[in-house]
Amino acid sequence: MCGIVGIYGQQDAQAGLRMLRRLTHRGPDGQGAVALPSAWLGHRRLSIVDPRGGRQPLTSEDGRLHLVGNGEIYNYDDLRSMLGEVVLTSASDNEVALNLVEENGPAALEELAGMFAFLMAGESYSFIAARDPVGIKPLYWAHRGDEWRFASEINAFDADWQSEVEFFPPGHYWTPEEGLVRFANPVPTGRQERFAPPESPDAEPPPELIEELRSTVVAAIERHMMADVPVGVFLSGGLDSSIVAAIAAEHYGRRGEALKTFAVGSEGSADLELARLVADRLGTEHHERVFTAEEARDVLPEVVRIIESYDPSLVRSAVPNYFLSEMAVQSVKVVLTGEGADELFAGYQYHSAIEGHADLQDEIVRGVETLHGLNLQRCDRVTMVHGLEARVPFLDLDVIALGLSIPAGWKLRGDDRPEKWLLRRAFEGMVPTEVLWRQKAEFGDGSGAAMALIDQAYVDDDEDRLTGAGNGTANAKSANGKSHGVPEFRSEEEAAYYRIFHAHLGGVSPERTITMFATA
Repeated sequence: MCGIVGIYGQQDAQAGLRMLRRLTHRGPDGQGAVALPSAWLGHRRLSIVDPRGGRQPLTSEDGRLHLVGNGEIYNYDDLRSMLGEVVLTSASDNEVALNLVEENGPAALEELAGMFAFLMAGESYSFIAARDPVGIKPLYWAHRGDEWRFASEINAFDADWQSEVEFFPPGHYWTPEEGLVRFANPVPTGRQERFAPPESPDAEPPPELIEELRSTVVAAIERHMMADVPVGVFLSGGLDSSIVAAIAAEHYGRRGEALKTFAVGSEGSADLELARLVADRLGTEHHERVFTAEEARDVLPEVVRIIESYDPSLVRSAVPNYFLSEMAVQSVKVVLTGEGADELFAGYQYHSAIEGHADLQDEIVRGVETLHGLNLQRCDRVTMVHGLEARVPFLDLDVIALGLSIPAGWKLRGDDRPEKWLLRRAFEGMVPTEVLWRQKAEFGDGSGAAMALIDQAYVDDDEDRLTGAGNGTANAKSANGKSHGVPEFRSEEEAAYYRIFHAHLGGVSPERTITMFATA
């Protein structure tokens, strides 16, 4: 897991090095770069897999293509067989991807199963930029004249380039010759429902649906445990993270090892109490971080700058995630999280207001397609700022494909069917009952962060402290920044977070770089 920078159109090493310095936190274990006649590639490295090699930029066997990459390819062993007689110099999954593209062209990216952002350049192809279908790993780009710049975070771009920055679309690659090309979609095209819809609101799901759901999720979680270093789990005490922890604990148990789990919350918060219960039942090596309201408020400006967003729901959940990552990196370099289950299985409160099957399915699809700018952005930033890699097995393409093939009617709530009841059914016997049927609490709420932040976020007396600048008591309307395309704010809280964002990334256009939750 790393930070990457690329420039196409000229060999501007000084600009590249400036951008790369701003990504040091994403790769504290080393730095590499390659200068080519019309391109420059830079890389910051976090060593997780293959300590014997794999330092980047990587070079293809024939020396004609170079790569810097951020992410993990989980099926790289299977892909080796497609490379014929190619001799690899390391066990790096990214080296497999590089040689596959060098041999078969950028269309070969559709063969990759994992999370990634790649930049490649050389004689074989003048430049290739690519991002995984879901957008789990971040990539941004900016274009001016005959020069294109790419980086893992918005903050990497020079201030005079910020107005041009946009998120690079997931599931696409770009070359100077072809332009932007879609190679994969997180939502399978031409998908069909593989199970019959429920005949009534209280109909029982077919056993084969439950069995396939369980086996698909288990397989995805085990794939995501690929690493040469210990893998931990963020355990909130909620359903999704408890499922991940249960499967990961069983995986380590077969090896005679204990899983490390990590929980965070304010004193007495529900998340801490239930996480302890799950950890005790699973026999994990459990770690806790208790934070105070004052600590949450003090770290707020830094967190807004780190996540590069001002969406209130994202900020509230990012604060406890920041403390969680800060603690976890003392014990592990990789963690699994439960991101994506709410989108696939209609877990949010607002989903309960959607009654029609088709409308719910449309909203589930929209949720999956916009995750790259919401939970995945928060998940990536608050972990990588501490040099920690987060993986999201519920967003494995096999899980997404199965989740979207299940008729939405099976995900509707009922009198005795809470949110994500189908997922709960699939993991009966693996997750403690107290957690399995617990009503969902947003992470920022269950951890206690929301109460610490909401009432204080826009108090005038705190204005200077929140923004880090003495710019008075600007209200939502005056903070609107219409020149950057910012819509009317949905709350004073959102406006307060925007002021912090704008002080840090004042030249950035939010409409090109920011995604917002359906509700504030």
